[in-house]
Amino acid sequence: MNTQSNAVSEPLGGQGIAPPALTATRPMYWSVRRELWENRSIYIAPLAAAAVYLLGYSISLFWIPRAMRDMGVTHSTPLIVELAMPYAHAGMLLGATAFLVGIFYSLDALHSERRERSILFWKSLPVSDLTTVLSKAIIPLVVLPLLVFAITVTLQFIMRMLSASVLLVTGASTAGPPLLEMQLVLLYEVIVLTLWHAPLYVWMLLVSGWARRATFLWAVLPPLAIAALEYIAFHTSYFGSMLHGRLSGFDEIAFDLKDKNGIPIDPHFIPLAQLAPERFLSSPSLWLGLLFAAICLAAAVRLRRYQGPL
Repeated sequence: MNTQSNAVSEPLGGQGIAPPALTATRPMYWSVRRELWENRSIYIAPLAAAAVYLLGYSISLFWIPRAMRDMGVTHSTPLIVELAMPYAHAGMLLGATAFLVGIFYSLDALHSERRERSILFWKSLPVSDLTTVLSKAIIPLVVLPLLVFAITVTLQFIMRMLSASVLLVTGASTAGPPLLEMQLVLLYEVIVLTLWHAPLYVWMLLVSGWARRATFLWAVLPPLAIAALEYIAFHTSYFGSMLHGRLSGFDEIAFDLKDKNGIPIDPHFIPLAQLAPERFLSSPSLWLGLLFAAICLAAAVRLRRYQGPL
């Protein structure tokens, strides 16, 4: 009995090599499944946002034949941009929803198990702290981006079928945006946003494992206090600009926002030629952010090892 007990207790602290029986149970897979079971907002929120947008778009189809006839006559916006706008707005809505879900999930991921005292149960299982924390980080960094991309592509395809059916019945032109090109750009945007926002998600995860209460305030107020202190003491705003850039500064690095003639392009339709992956991947800001995320992740793993219930 003692030999069996020791064999199980060794992986509890995250040390040593897991026995073959434990490896066969796929602890990482089931840990991620656990997060999906316990946090249904991960997929319900994007699906609800997509359903609301599809409902609004379906209602707008009553006016689409007239809009197609007037398009390009009463508007100075290029026709392809006009056609792409509803699809771009759908992607923006789902992207914003995924960002909010990822932030609030990360703020609650490690805190909830301490608040509900379920951490005692999960620590009794032969699953390391590294596996547990990584499974929680995978949700905003892998699961949510893939889920939102799949939902957005499906939503855009349904929108295209609905609009084409209405236009075909009314005898209007069935022209539409280059959907495949837009979805390739969307996939690139999802990857860019995930990598760029990774430090934010992991920082929230670290605060979730440390704070005893008010995790949102502990995650937000210290960076804002540092930015305010810098401005008051030195009349500079380097830290504040860094925070603002981490939220929305990816577009200037990941995309060429001007065409070959130097004319700004409309963000509702970004051609494949305007993507700049080499500039994005060589950006020091990207790698410094990922380094910060790795440090926060390691700190969260070590912190959970010694944390108990609240």
